[in-house]
Amino acid sequence: MQSVAAELVALLTEVAPRLARIAAFIAVGVFAANVAVAFGLIRYVAGLAGWLTRPANLPDEVGTAILTTAASTTAGYATLAEYRESGLLDDRATLVAVTINTFFGFVQHVFTYYIPVLIPILGVETGVIYVSARAGIALAITVTGVLAGGVLLSERNVDRSALAEVDATGPDADERTSRERVREAATKSWSTLRRTVPRLAVVYTLVIAFVTHYDVEALTSVAEPITGLLGLPGAAVPVIAVYTLDTTAGAVTLAGTAEGIFTLRTAVASLLIGGILSFAVSTFRRSIPFQYGIWGAEFGTKVIAVNTALKLLFISITVALLLAPVW
Repeated sequence: MQSVAAELVALLTEVAPRLARIAAFIAVGVFAANVAVAFGLIRYVAGLAGWLTRPANLPDEVGTAILTTAASTTAGYATLAEYRESGLLDDRATLVAVTINTFFGFVQHVFTYYIPVLIPILGVETGVIYVSARAGIALAITVTGVLAGGVLLSERNVDRSALAEVDATGPDADERTSRERVREAATKSWSTLRRTVPRLAVVYTLVIAFVTHYDVEALTSVAEPITGLLGLPGAAVPVIAVYTLDTTAGAVTLAGTAEGIFTLRTAVASLLIGGILSFAVSTFRRSIPFQYGIWGAEFGTKVIAVNTALKLLFISITVALLLAPVW
């Protein structure tokens, strides 16, 4: 009994400093991100959207929806849905616009999740490379949308006369005072911390306990033919499996793995492969309810299919580049 208590104290002694450091980074990062959103910083990034719509043969007004996506994914998609329902965009033009939206939807997550939460967990080097890889994937999808619009769209896909029926003024002006914005940012930050840190504490403690008492590589040796083929260590299997169900927990699993098992390239590749598999979960849990709610079942299915196909394609290309033995 005493030995169990001693082990528990030793475990908590090891976990507590790491968890406190990560929680502090998350608290500062989440608050800074929410302040940036409250003061409209994100919209300056989204202002680049107008440069993408013209080469894609889309009206400048579509840039408003793309701008809105960087601040609110739901609002951005709802604006595009309004353009489609009004007849401004046909189905093909709407799919192109949704594809171009990808990078700007990703921008929001950089400020609200990747920088304040994921990078502190993974560490600066691995975290920055992983987030950069995800940003590159999102940007590649957006560029694909621009190129597709330039080739596939013409005036036949856009009815500019429908603009008279569409409110294309963009997001409403924010009349809150600076103090009110900061107060709301603090409230949102506390809500995020209250949801994230307890779960992080439990998962982190379990992961550290697991890797301390068990040889992870031995337990995952059954997967060596697959991981070996990809050039990944056996320890990538639990990382991928956990990441498939929960991205934060997957990052914690990777961070808790013994030092030296993963290289920078194999660590990032493992997380990206977990991202591929997580699409199956996230599609049923989030994408289908969200997209069907915005577009209806028929067109929502098309949006999900295009989004998923492009993400799978570019994540696969990125993983192949990461694991290529030529560098």
